[in-house]
Amino acid sequence: MKGLARLLPETRDASGFREDLINSVTILSHLWSGIALDSCITGIPSTWTNFKMSWRPLYRSSKFRHVYGKPATKENCYDGVPITKSVQDNYFCSVNPKFIAVVTECAGGGGFYIIPIGQTGKIDPHQPKVCGHRGNVLDIKWSPFDDYIIASSSEDSTVKIWEIPKCGVLSNITTSKLDLHAHSRRVGLIEWHPTAKDILFSAGYDYRESSPKLHRTNKVLYLGNLNLVMSAGFSKWNNRQIVLWDQDDLTVPLREEDLDGSLGVLFPFYDPDTYMLYLAGKGEGNIRYYELSSEKPYLHFLMDFRSALPQKGMGIMPKRGLDVSSCEVFRFYKLVTTKSLIEPVSMIVPRRSESYQDDIYPMTAAAQPAMTAQEWLSGVNKDPIFISLKPGCNSPQSSPLRNGTERWDPPGRLKKEQVRVNALPEKQEQRNTDKIQEPKKSFITNGYDLSECPVPKTENELLQMFYRQQEEIRRLRELLAQKEVRVKQLELEIKNVRFSPLRY
Repeated sequence: MKGLARLLPETRDASGFREDLINSVTILSHLWSGIALDSCITGIPSTWTNFKMSWRPLYRSSKFRHVYGKPATKENCYDGVPITKSVQDNYFCSVNPKFIAVVTECAGGGGFYIIPIGQTGKIDPHQPKVCGHRGNVLDIKWSPFDDYIIASSSEDSTVKIWEIPKCGVLSNITTSKLDLHAHSRRVGLIEWHPTAKDILFSAGYDYRESSPKLHRTNKVLYLGNLNLVMSAGFSKWNNRQIVLWDQDDLTVPLREEDLDGSLGVLFPFYDPDTYMLYLAGKGEGNIRYYELSSEKPYLHFLMDFRSALPQKGMGIMPKRGLDVSSCEVFRFYKLVTTKSLIEPVSMIVPRRSESYQDDIYPMTAAAQPAMTAQEWLSGVNKDPIFISLKPGCNSPQSSPLRNGTERWDPPGRLKKEQVRVNALPEKQEQRNTDKIQEPKKSFITNGYDLSECPVPKTENELLQMFYRQQEEIRRLRELLAQKEVRVKQLELEIKNVRFSPLRY
């Protein structure tokens, strides 16, 4: 009423006060609706009619605003996996289109499982391991250019490179392809170079440096196509916090975002194709996701996925392994230690059409290196090789090369689209010749290619093959039962149409 009293002019009688009160209420109603007052106010002093209000909604248009998370069904999860009990704040999982690698406990040292991507359901308790480390395994990463090469780091201060057979792990693997000894203490983090072949980075606990800054960082991501750096950690008030920095000036942050007061470490994941940032907390089941931009306010909250199953670690599927027919733009693999479960969670853009959606699937990085290790060590720098996820258009396309003195700046969506349009005719001819060649016949069962698997030589290997065949038979029976139910439904629909009185 105090604000309303300030709007009321001085009145001499009750009737004049009533008229001014009605006019003031009219002004307030138009202020709320945001309509200009010039055309709707009559009999009011001119000083009041000079005021205008414009309404600008805070809604930001985005094609990924309604992305939702879809957890896999029980039969499409990986059950019975003894996940590691290590307290290290790592992901403990690495995924490619062929295998899932999960760190587990191993007597006398550390080891990890190699599970074929199609071998869902109950995992065999006698599943063989890769166990060659003398200490617990802290991190594992698949090579981005070879789906059968994986690196592992351990508390024994070593990094090992392993070569996985094409038919999978049929017996325990204890001999690595290459051992790297460059650290004096445990190695907690490893990462492959995104464009150069056979370049692996490792970070150990050889030296520890304390920082007096107010933001305590646990994870860092380089957002190359936005020229930004993102750090996830805790603020001075022990709130979980993410901070965006300019890659050329790390003195002052561009944006600070406090999330909540939980104590779980944040696992950040960035998709450079869609400019989406995913934040998953250790010890909880929620996944927040944002859309990033190169202009203020830089960070735009979209939605969050909520689940009652807490994750200890997570792995992500590369873009070339996603299901584009269901508009899947990202896929997580949650490690649920309370149930010994690996649960896939697909992030889906809701679309009615089942055709390929070009606007949500720009050109993405291919599984081919853009340069050799010697070229990178000599100072050469090249952009990644891109491919289209559209079915039938998987030929790799090189992006324009940069000068060796320039830094790598991954192109944005427009540049990727230009590369796709300007495809070389030679690669088109090679694609046509590949179609003419007769494809190699392969017999894949339960995620294994039988044409490349050796004959079982031991009782354990024979038992493994028997379990896989039993699982395949069970799946085929379930599929056959589903088909029979569908056939009965179609027969009933045909019968209803045939005897329906409304026939066109």
